[in-house]
Amino acid sequence: MNLHEYQAKEVFARYGIPVPQGGLATSPEQARAVAKQLGTEKVVVKAQVHAGGRGKAGGVKLVSGADAAEEAAKAMLGKQLVTKQTDAKGLPIHSVWVEKPSNIARELYVSALVDRSTEKVVVMASAAGGMDIEEVAEHTPEKLKSIIVDPAAGLQPYQARELGFFMDLTKDQVDQFTKILLGVYRIVVELDASMVEINPLIVTSEGNVFALDAKLNFDDNALFRQKAIAEMRDASQEDERERAAAKYDLNYVTLEGDIGCMVNGAGLAMATMDIVKLHGGQPANFLDVGGGTTAEKVTEAFKLITASPEVKAIFINIFGGIVRCDLIAEGIIAAVKQVGLKIPVIARLQGTNMEKGQALLRDSGLAITPISDLTEAAKAVVAASKA
Repeated sequence: MNLHEYQAKEVFARYGIPVPQGGLATSPEQARAVAKQLGTEKVVVKAQVHAGGRGKAGGVKLVSGADAAEEAAKAMLGKQLVTKQTDAKGLPIHSVWVEKPSNIARELYVSALVDRSTEKVVVMASAAGGMDIEEVAEHTPEKLKSIIVDPAAGLQPYQARELGFFMDLTKDQVDQFTKILLGVYRIVVELDASMVEINPLIVTSEGNVFALDAKLNFDDNALFRQKAIAEMRDASQEDERERAAAKYDLNYVTLEGDIGCMVNGAGLAMATMDIVKLHGGQPANFLDVGGGTTAEKVTEAFKLITASPEVKAIFINIFGGIVRCDLIAEGIIAAVKQVGLKIPVIARLQGTNMEKGQALLRDSGLAITPISDLTEAAKAVVAASKA
């Protein structure tokens, strides 16, 4: 789960991380009022969407005066913002953050994230912050420094100072940076954040260190104990099908292809997408229905897949371990009938009662083709999608 910049800055402020003064506006008139309240000649108007690269996409504007702030908000609100981190449709802008401009002397980068490979928190910092941090990581990785934090000890001040001096901060700035980084680590631990990113972390011309931007991502599995964070969720920034899938405990991710995939097990789902790509197809989604899938789940999975007009064929790859293949076949048949499916379905059932399940599919009279071999099934669904 992600937060908007203004929400992340509210969290930052609670943890002692300094942020520029600003206010939220959901209408051009509110943007004008906030600009007047800030009392500065210039203000920055920022579109609030769950995506980076807003500045290059026109979602961040430095303007002079309350009138200009109102016009900038008017140009953004109600529109879709397309950045390099969104799809072609973009994300809706329902609010803007109006902020006091900062006298930026330097732009830095800092982040903390949970590293599953080490089962620890990794903190990264760079003196080359700003909009092109991805290019820095790719082309000049020596400008990035990371430290691994053992959860048994937590982040230590000396580790923060090490990163501060790596970024050529003065002693006073290192002290400020240390307090900020300790706050970032507390957010990770206390709020179950999976990633905290400040890009840029700025040094002002007065020598102060501020979080000019803020990005927070939280572990969905921990939201049951983070009620206040869960209430900040903005469903309009999330894929509608992914939200619907969560209601039925389906793991669904929208992709850009035309072959709908329905698989049980995340590993098998990844392998299924790989073999589809290997034979020239493009998966339209990642969909893991889980090991203990039911007819109801299968039906909802079909609804999710067929909600995309781009889907030309469906590949079902089920291993019947916990659930018998004949029960899965019955669920598939019922789902196809209920949805009124018109596109071809290639079904590969393996495991308990697979022969019985395959027979049920063959005798259904529906456009379902059972194929036992994985390679043959993948080739068949790719051919069906192109036909």
